[in-house]
Amino acid sequence: MNRSVQSMLLLFSVAFFLCCPALDSTTRAGATSKLIEAAKSEGEVAYYTTMTLTQSKKVADRFQAKYPFITMELFRSGADAVLNKIQNEARGGLYGWDVVSGRGDMVLTLSEAKLLASYRSPESKFVSPDMVDVAGYWTAYYVNPFVLGYNTNLVEKEDVPKTYEELLDPKWKGRKISIDDSAYGFLAGLIRAWRKEKAVEYFRKLAAQDPVVMRGNTNRVQLAMAGEYPLIVAYAPTIQRETSKGHPMDWVSLEPVPVQVNPLMLAAKAPHPNAGKLLIDFLLSKEGQKMLVGFRRVAVREDIDPRSAAALQRLQADRRASRRL
Repeated sequence: MNRSVQSMLLLFSVAFFLCCPALDSTTRAGATSKLIEAAKSEGEVAYYTTMTLTQSKKVADRFQAKYPFITMELFRSGADAVLNKIQNEARGGLYGWDVVSGRGDMVLTLSEAKLLASYRSPESKFVSPDMVDVAGYWTAYYVNPFVLGYNTNLVEKEDVPKTYEELLDPKWKGRKISIDDSAYGFLAGLIRAWRKEKAVEYFRKLAAQDPVVMRGNTNRVQLAMAGEYPLIVAYAPTIQRETSKGHPMDWVSLEPVPVQVNPLMLAAKAPHPNAGKLLIDFLLSKEGQKMLVGFRRVAVREDIDPRSAAALQRLQADRRASRRL
């Protein structure tokens, strides 16, 4: 069995999990003024995130401009690296982070290790209930739909696969499709739509296409843009950013469209718990969520016009068109 197939099969054992067991109680947000004063006395906040550094730095700068009495320690890396850092620190008795935003499957690992605290931000009332954990251990920050991207210099629009089945055509065999070996949400979304047996069997067939299997979205999209491979399964906003810049990348949505939820979580042993809560409130606020739209990400607040997110607008249009066919 080659490495591509082995890497693809690693996905089969991972379930996308966004439900924490109810522990003791949910901490409700107190008065904003009291929270601000408590955060001011702490003076610092440590934020771990998987959002790209240029974007997360802008978020950090905006937060510090709004609350100049709080210094932010920002750590940005991929989801696995962030998770490993948290786990390694915990094993050494170091609890240095307050808030983490990352891939949805991180919730299960962190909750089982009792590393999450319950906090229901007052801003969560503007988020759909299915994007907020009932026990308060996570709230969605933004979402990433998985779509099929393609290099427009290498593939004509009419030749782009329009269904998952068309991806199995022999002409796409031989390192012509890029797959993320940590895209657990992609597999889990198909499992929910198709049931496990059908989804796993499909992934086995896809693995037999000898795809290019590697980690990450931004770097894979850059490689697709450079012509390393013609097709890529990746987040719609990541591809759309390049499309909007006039680069040779575009995408189509395949039905069903799996969606990766990227949640916010508060540390159970946060060194600055009040500053952490204030940061979560800011990230979920209208101001914080509008920043996501500016980054061409898909925000979760219901009082922000989703049409302002180009990727979501296109996704909705694609789905309406597919229903008319």
